Amino acid sequence: MNITFEELRAIKHKLPQGSIHRIAHELNISEQTVRNYFGAHDYDHGDAAGTHIEPGPQGGIVHLEDTTILDLAMKILEEASIEE
Repeated sequence: MNITFEELRAIKHKLPQGSIHRIAHELNISEQTVRNYFGAHDYDHGDAAGTHIEPGPQGGIVHLEDTTILDLAMKILEEASIEE
């Protein structure tokens, strides 16, 4: 799947507090790996998250090899909108 870097960051910023922890816990990965998926670069404390960024407009195009983290983030956003 391809998404712009700006779109990916916007999704991360819309997540309710505690979502990074929830995603990490549910997927049994480190919180830093989740942050790296959304554009962070701390590979000393988390793994690369199957993303590849091509330079371009809107921060470039991010190719997501695995959308599991994004899918769970979208589920959390959907749950949050239902609760409002």
